[in-house]
Amino acid sequence: MKRLPGIVAIGLITLTTALWTFWGVAEMYYEGWGNPFPLPLAYLIPGAVCLTLTLITLTWPRGGGWLLVILGGAFTAWWWGMQARRAGGLSFKGILSMFPVSGLIVFTGVLFIIEGRRQRQARTEGVAMHPRWWRRNLRYLIGVGIPLLVVVGVSVAQLPIVLSRVDDGDRGAREIAGNGITLVWAPAGPGWNWQQAGGWHPSWDHIAFYGVPPLGLKLMTGHATQGDMDATNLCRYLSADGLTLLDEPQGVWRMPTTDEVVRSLVHHGENAGCTWNGQAGRADCRVRPDKETPLWAPDRPPIYYWTADEYDERDAWYVSYNGMIDHQPKDWANPRHGYRCVREP
Repeated sequence: MKRLPGIVAIGLITLTTALWTFWGVAEMYYEGWGNPFPLPLAYLIPGAVCLTLTLITLTWPRGGGWLLVILGGAFTAWWWGMQARRAGGLSFKGILSMFPVSGLIVFTGVLFIIEGRRQRQARTEGVAMHPRWWRRNLRYLIGVGIPLLVVVGVSVAQLPIVLSRVDDGDRGAREIAGNGITLVWAPAGPGWNWQQAGGWHPSWDHIAFYGVPPLGLKLMTGHATQGDMDATNLCRYLSADGLTLLDEPQGVWRMPTTDEVVRSLVHHGENAGCTWNGQAGRADCRVRPDKETPLWAPDRPPIYYWTADEYDERDAWYVSYNGMIDHQPKDWANPRHGYRCVREP
């Protein structure tokens, strides 16, 4: 029974490290692959931090335990403070929203403190260490070995996929036919994943408000509506060749609908045969699509395309390269959310 707190503590911190490692490695292959090195490695930081804490607590249980208690308490205070600064202030729901995670960190730290006291007492009483190396170091084999197995397992599943992606290098206008539609997708430039000066990426609101004076990507009060997207979206101002934004709407290019993006998803350069049921979730596809040409640029950060459709007053639809469809706040802007204008052949 004296060893129980230590066993539980090792199990909890190993589980936490394994979960964050799984998330980080999976996201590195999903979101980060293709970005310039070392950007994809950023996804491994949470798992690496957890692994470092694991090694510290396994080597110095008391000191590592107090470190976990301090970190868990600081994270809780930061989270509650952030909730308090938001509109509406800190609510009971806000207090409880992150406590299961932060509270678990504190609980694990307390268990390691207890285990540290047990180990110190054992040394004082002259308890001999186990003669077998693997038994003496079993906690390290578990705490480090399981996360490493997670890395190997996820990599074995994902590497064949990302290494076999098709990229023909053509970033010009591309026609994608099949699955009931035929569309021409804009070439690289303002009609495809355009970045504003300073490197920031346009949100759904930015795209929809482009034609509202003064012309350009800009911040405005409130969210764009479906009417704004239809009337003043950036694609309407593209020149016929898709390479230049003009001062007056041309009416050649437009934003694709959610259904059109889904039906144009590709696998190894061919239409993946996907359809959408109008709900968030994974599309029904003949083969699983991937981040490949002619629809995607495998060497660029965007893995989602905004569509022309709003979900409600606050959110708009987007589509992932792997066939997942969901909605996000219209003002959400980051390097992973791109767009691509279309026109009829």
